[in-house]
Amino acid sequence: MLKAIEASNLKNRLRSREVLFGSWISFDHPSIAEIFSLAGFDFIGIDMEHAPISLSSAQRIIASAQACNVACLPRPVSHSNDTFKPLLDSGANGLIAPMVNSGIEIKQILNNIKYPPMGERTYGLNRAQGYGFTFNEYVRQWNENSVFIPQIESRFAVENIDEIVCHEQVDGVMIGPYDLSGSYGVPGETGHDKVQEATQIVVDSCKRNNKSCGTQVVNTDRESVNKLLDSGYTFIILGSDLFILWKWAETMKSLMQDYR
Repeated sequence: MLKAIEASNLKNRLRSREVLFGSWISFDHPSIAEIFSLAGFDFIGIDMEHAPISLSSAQRIIASAQACNVACLPRPVSHSNDTFKPLLDSGANGLIAPMVNSGIEIKQILNNIKYPPMGERTYGLNRAQGYGFTFNEYVRQWNENSVFIPQIESRFAVENIDEIVCHEQVDGVMIGPYDLSGSYGVPGETGHDKVQEATQIVVDSCKRNNKSCGTQVVNTDRESVNKLLDSGYTFIILGSDLFILWKWAETMKSLMQDYR
């Protein structure tokens, strides 16, 4: 039986504001998902917003993560149901939605994610439903167990943060520091006072509303992780396959230059 609803444990841990760690996948090979899963990450995100990962590749990545009992949350390129529906039917444990700016958008997105009567997701048979074998179980449990994490990436979202996080079906939010810095007119300056003040508003709102709050780090070390946890974050995405290769290649470039 396919373990298409591994998200229930992740959802409960998010709702408990437990400290969790995730990783991003930007390259379309399931072996990366297996390696990250074996490392003990609490969940794996698939970056389909900024990486050329196809639906068929995403399904293989989802299957690889779930085979190791790790929940997998794709981040699609848009809020369109055309992107949501096939990812969910491929067995995703939920979604990370990019650039969510208001409570109205939350309702629109959830309408496509959840089955009636909570939403209007249509019924079908694919990997998520065990190709038919686990259809009844999947449909019965999906609304309650699926994970939904909107990304906070603009000053508009920060201004509307309370109406976003107070929605019952929001399990937590993830701050996108780079887009947030651009929205505040300081692109790339994630440490700028404007960005830091905005992120603290989001962190504080999550704490008031008892929702998990996360972000990602590029240069991952104990100091940066401790700083984020001390600031009130409850989950952290510890880089990605792309970041790992970039930083390794950067170090190797410097090493080679020493010998040339």
